[in-house]
Amino acid sequence: MKVSEFNVTNMVDDIQKQNGKIEDVYFVACGGSLIDLYSSEYFVKRESKSMHSAWIPSKEFVLTPPAHLGKNSLVFVCSHGGNTKETVEAADVAYETGAYVITYTHNPQSKCANSKYHSIVYAWESDTPQEEKPMCLTYAILNELIHRQEPEYLLYDSMKDGIEKIDKIIRKAVNDTTNKAWVFSEKYYNEPFLYIMSSGAAYAQSYGFAICSLQEMQWMDCCYINSAEYFHGPFEVTDENHLYILMMSKGKTREIDERALRFLQKYGKKYEVIDAENCGLETIEENCVDYFNAPLFYEMSVLYRTAIENKTRHPLSMRRYMGVVEY
Repeated sequence: MKVSEFNVTNMVDDIQKQNGKIEDVYFVACGGSLIDLYSSEYFVKRESKSMHSAWIPSKEFVLTPPAHLGKNSLVFVCSHGGNTKETVEAADVAYETGAYVITYTHNPQSKCANSKYHSIVYAWESDTPQEEKPMCLTYAILNELIHRQEPEYLLYDSMKDGIEKIDKIIRKAVNDTTNKAWVFSEKYYNEPFLYIMSSGAAYAQSYGFAICSLQEMQWMDCCYINSAEYFHGPFEVTDENHLYILMMSKGKTREIDERALRFLQKYGKKYEVIDAENCGLETIEENCVDYFNAPLFYEMSVLYRTAIENKTRHPLSMRRYMGVVEY
C-alpha cells in the first residue's frame, strides 16, 4: 500500500487477526535501511514486557534465522530501492515461517512491494513528513501493538504526540544548524580520519553517519563509537589531532554523552557537538524523548554530509563498487 493509504489501527487489527499475540519482533535490512530500524528495536527492548526484539542484517537473518521465528513473530523488513537481494531473501525466509512480514520500500515496482507481504511504499522527498518515513511508521505500529498487548503500558499517548511533533522540530533544528554545519565543513572537510559518537536509541545514527554518509557517500575514513564504550578503549587515541563528532542525546543516556564531552574538552581540541537539547526536543514528553533523538540525528547527518560534499565536490551518489561491480 502507499503510505497515504496506511492506517495504524487497521494494520494492528490485521496483525492480531492473522498472528494473534506477538512474542518476537525482528528488524531486518542492510546499511541505511537497517539503521532506520535500530531505534525501534531499542524501543521494544526497553518498553515491552510481552515481546522480545532483535536487529539483524539481512544476510545473517537468511543464513542463521532466529529459532523463535514463526507464527507469533512480527518482522519489519526495509529496502529503500526494494530489490536488495539479501533483504528480499530475508523477507521470504520470514514469510515462509508464517510470521507477519511488513516491508518498507520507496519503489512501488520493487520485489519488496510484492502483495504477499504487508508492504508500505513511502515517499522520500524534502517535504515528506517524518511520520510517513520508516522510523516513525514503525514507532506508530509498535506503540499501538504494545498498547493493546500490555494494559500497563504508559507511553501510548506520549509516543503519538512525539510522532506528530517531530517533523516540525527537525525542520527548525536543521534550519538553525545549517550555518554551523557549513563552518564545520570549511574547517574539517579534508580531515584524514574522524570518530563519531552517540548513545542509547540514537547509537545507530553514529553508525549510519560513519558507514553510509561518510564512508559510502564521501569515501572518508571514519569510525563509529557508542559513547558508553568510548572509555573502554577508544579514548586512548584522543589528543589534539583527532577529530570527533559527538551527538548528544536528550533523555536517559545523556549522562553517557556528557561524560564523553567532558573528556574531549579536557584532552581534545577538534570536536563538533550536535546537542539534541539545543534542537527543540524539550517539547516532547520526557518519558519517550529518547526515541526521537534518532530521527533528529539522522537529519543532522544528512545536513553535515551535504555540507562536506559542497567542499569536496564528491557527489553523494558517486560509487566505486556499490551497484558497479559484482560483490
